[in-house]
Amino acid sequence: MNQQDSYDTVVSTIRQIIRAIDLQSKQLSKRYGLTGPQLIILKEIYKSPEKKLSEISRQVSLSQATVTSILDRLEQQGFAKRQRNHSDKRKVNIILNDKAKTILDSNPSMFQEEFSSRFEELADWEKSMILSSLQRLAEMLNAEKIESPPILASGPLAASSQEVARYLSEDKPSS
Repeated sequence: MNQQDSYDTVVSTIRQIIRAIDLQSKQLSKRYGLTGPQLIILKEIYKSPEKKLSEISRQVSLSQATVTSILDRLEQQGFAKRQRNHSDKRKVNIILNDKAKTILDSNPSMFQEEFSSRFEELADWEKSMILSSLQRLAEMLNAEKIESPPILASGPLAASSQEVARYLSEDKPSS
């Protein structure tokens, strides 16, 4: 394989990865009306309903401001609501509506979860090789200093229903 073929193959593979993430994000949005980060937040709340916002943000590796923004969107879309704690008015509980519970009861799979389980099956040397290659690639793209939480999703992290609809209607080239 000559140098140009190698370059073309690398770029094509990067595009395949981006496209796979993009398609999964769109499927999630079309099927459930949720973005990947919204689903991750809902799953965290579902697992531990009494969890503080700061704990949720730490658990999902997003800033508290981002989680707050995502919760605002979830509230607007009718998936959750905030409610003052009856015994301690300083605390706010996040209550999932039936709409969210129905979706979570169906256990929607995320690209990230599928990737995680397949990655865990690899030998340690394969994991190390992939990690070092991706870190080197990020460096080559001048992306190593860009903060990015470990969420495999495309589009904005905190999106309104209008932004999701606009994103879904965008025509993207398939190649």
